[in-house]
Amino acid sequence: MEYTLNIAGLERKLPLCRVNDELYIAAFVIFGDVELTIHCARELLKIAPEHDVLITAESKGIPLVYEMARQHGTNHYLLARKAPKLYMKEVFSTEVTSITTANRQMLHIDQADADFMKGRKVLIVDDVISTGDSIKAVEKLVTTAGGIVVGRMAILAEGNAQNRDDIIFLEKLPLFHPDGSEIE
Repeated sequence: MEYTLNIAGLERKLPLCRVNDELYIAAFVIFGDVELTIHCARELLKIAPEHDVLITAESKGIPLVYEMARQHGTNHYLLARKAPKLYMKEVFSTEVTSITTANRQMLHIDQADADFMKGRKVLIVDDVISTGDSIKAVEKLVTTAGGIVVGRMAILAEGNAQNRDDIIFLEKLPLFHPDGSEIE
């Protein structure tokens, strides 16, 4: 089973994947799709609020935020890491649960990133917003560091996220029954 998505002037076939006995999601994977990344970054920048810096959570948002920064002419973006790295000093951490990850995980930034975003307008970017938990976790890191969140955006808003008025997105992505029909 698959779902046909039209996004940023492109068409993609997304396989449906089982989350549990009652719920399937369409797997939107931007990794490796350069054309899709470029097109989506361009369309998101057209509707993005004014910002000084972009941040995303590791890992599927990385190519998108890189391309958005490149097209915007910005030479720097930030990344909330899933695990602290040796080069990270004075790490800030928060917990997150994601619909596509079986277990809870942590997101981390270090003091250098916190210092970089302090007092700046920060735009939080992700590939898909579903429950919104990843965005909330990144927002907590940004505000703890003293950054000013000016927007939350994604390529797709999945399920109930499409009804939120606090996020900016390009297209809606439905949820699915086990038979492949859309959940209303």
